[in-house]
Amino acid sequence: MGNRLSRIVTRTGDGGTTGLGDGSRVRKDDARIAAIGDVDELNSQIGLLLCETVPDDMRAVLVAIQHDLFDLGGELCMPGHAIVTDNHLARLDGWLAEYNAKLPPLKEFILPGGSRAAALAHVCRTVCRRAERSVVMLGAPLADTPRRYVNRLSDLLFVLARMLNSADGGSDVYWRHDRGAVKC
Repeated sequence: MGNRLSRIVTRTGDGGTTGLGDGSRVRKDDARIAAIGDVDELNSQIGLLLCETVPDDMRAVLVAIQHDLFDLGGELCMPGHAIVTDNHLARLDGWLAEYNAKLPPLKEFILPGGSRAAALAHVCRTVCRRAERSVVMLGAPLADTPRRYVNRLSDLLFVLARMLNSADGGSDVYWRHDRGAVKC
């Protein structure tokens, strides 16, 4: 375990650099820092989602994911260090299979929305896609497990959004391809 912060204001980043877990310093606009920030933002968005009424089983999944994302942030901040494993992926795959089995098949695209909790899950999904793009931009120095994790996580967040609409007694908001021209 790396150093724990004993004080928040260090002033070491005032010059536009920040420290990584291995002690090296990089510019705050470095691709690695962008990826760490996107993963942190996703974790915060999931925290916001958890402020809503969420079924207990989904709450437990989302809290586990928050811990995984903290691990992923740790892996991103320590070049050459692997924390996210195939076990993390297997759990995501299990949850995807479990929740997908409870949903009717999609016959149309859906729009982000429905219940407030589902809409927030869709926001988490889109932030996750951005985090995925940031992780992909890091490329070769990073193992492929983090990339695979965020890719599968975005799928799970989509499925959870649908489950949240169902749990709320509603349904998904379907995209209408036949809606005609919008009049202003």
